[in-house]
Amino acid sequence: MNKKMLSGSFWLSFGSIFSRALGVVYLIPWLYMMGSAHNITTAQALNNSSYTIYAIFLSLGTAGFPSGIARRVAMYNGQGKFKNGQKLFRTGFWLMVISGLAFAVLLYFLAPFFAKNTPVVSQHDSTLAIRSLVPAVAVLPSMSIIRGWFQGNQDLQPFGISQLWEQTFRIIFILASTYLLIYQFHVSYVVAVYYSVFAAFVGALASYIYLIHHYHKQIPLYRAEENKSHPLDLHGIKHTLFMIAYESVPFVIVGAGITLCQIVDQLFFKQIMQSMLHKSAEYTQYIYTIFSANPSKITAVIIALATALAETSLPLIAAKNAIHDHVSIKKLLEQNLSFLLFVLFPAATMLGVLSPEINGIFFTYDSNGALFLYVNIWQSVIMAIAINGLTLLQSLHYSRKAMVYLLLGLITKIVCQLPLVYYFQGMGAVMATAVAFSVVCLLSYHKIHEQFGFSLRHLIPIIIVNVVYFVFITLLTLLARQVYLPTGKVSGFIFCGMIGVIALLIYILLANKLGLSERLFGRDIGK
Repeated sequence: MNKKMLSGSFWLSFGSIFSRALGVVYLIPWLYMMGSAHNITTAQALNNSSYTIYAIFLSLGTAGFPSGIARRVAMYNGQGKFKNGQKLFRTGFWLMVISGLAFAVLLYFLAPFFAKNTPVVSQHDSTLAIRSLVPAVAVLPSMSIIRGWFQGNQDLQPFGISQLWEQTFRIIFILASTYLLIYQFHVSYVVAVYYSVFAAFVGALASYIYLIHHYHKQIPLYRAEENKSHPLDLHGIKHTLFMIAYESVPFVIVGAGITLCQIVDQLFFKQIMQSMLHKSAEYTQYIYTIFSANPSKITAVIIALATALAETSLPLIAAKNAIHDHVSIKKLLEQNLSFLLFVLFPAATMLGVLSPEINGIFFTYDSNGALFLYVNIWQSVIMAIAINGLTLLQSLHYSRKAMVYLLLGLITKIVCQLPLVYYFQGMGAVMATAVAFSVVCLLSYHKIHEQFGFSLRHLIPIIIVNVVYFVFITLLTLLARQVYLPTGKVSGFIFCGMIGVIALLIYILLANKLGLSERLFGRDIGK
């Protein structure tokens, strides 16, 4: 692998991971500035409900074009047809400009409808928060397709760095505007939330500026490639763009799977709680925040971990599938699931046992919030395994099957939502999501097993080690709380750090002593 590819891969991975980390860590000072527990709950409900709608509109606005353009540009470059890729990119760019503007206008006019159905108490506040994301929806599709152009040209560094620019400038704007509005201008915290949501546009603009600057720096290189390119012979460009959108549909739907589940919670939870159970708007907003808005920030780490682990094996699996080497595919699939569970289970155990402290550090010390975070962490394990299965199906060219399985999971979620929320309220919504993604798990891995016959017996040692580990770490944490019970953010952070380090060392020791490390990696961890 050449230096350009190595550098690009590093920046792509670093940009993605660091951006996600920033997106969680900034919550600590941001929510602290909101003030009371009531303000924190309302701010999180407003922020989360707005971003869920935004994520769906962004998926619709881009329609999978950035990755589709990247694949086509790479294909044309491989054929020596740089001019074809360039023409497709320029046409696709203007299409994304129009798409972004169209979906931005649509979001603006539909904002009152979404706001009316969200669990946020004030429909007016929710409408303004959603509309604050309209500028971001307008510019992000066209910005994303520039990233796709660089990706298609194997220039991954600007992709990763632009993610850093986007997240860094977004968070700087969030924290600075919140501080100025609340502490200097003494404006309501709700206005600060509007500015914080609007920050998505500021981040996108910063990323846009960086990408355009990098594009202009590369113009001499592109001119050289033009001179070496075969003549432009891209006929039927409208058909090509249509095929990109058509081929991207399964990937877009699968990629938006978690967000679609959150939409179901957001649009139906309020109706069940208030119309059928006659709960107050304040109580509904509080329960929504602690079962969905707050935990989703933490469980995103587990989902990101699963996605990263799945993506590392995809090129190998795709390569073996291209030559129909089923024996190698079976082995790679077994390795994929082994590595996933080896990392996923202890991560969930550590986050789960520390859920009271984690909830206190990021949000407030609340026993209900801690319980919902704990249950959500283990629900996200099911979700992560399901997402891994869908990703494997896509790499094996079963993308339409993956889409169908996800849609069946969403139907299950909708069917289960009413009875489970009616009887268990917020916990019922979490249970409905767990059942839905369990269905996706069963369907996905059954299909993989049917085609490649991989065995699950090799997972038994991992499960046994993690059951022992779970019991031990749970008891250790309970004993530690008898000695030292954190009540503030700093003390909670120290407690989490100490238990986290000890728990990690114990897991490595268990894995080494019981032969799990040798079985998976060929040697003990740390040697």
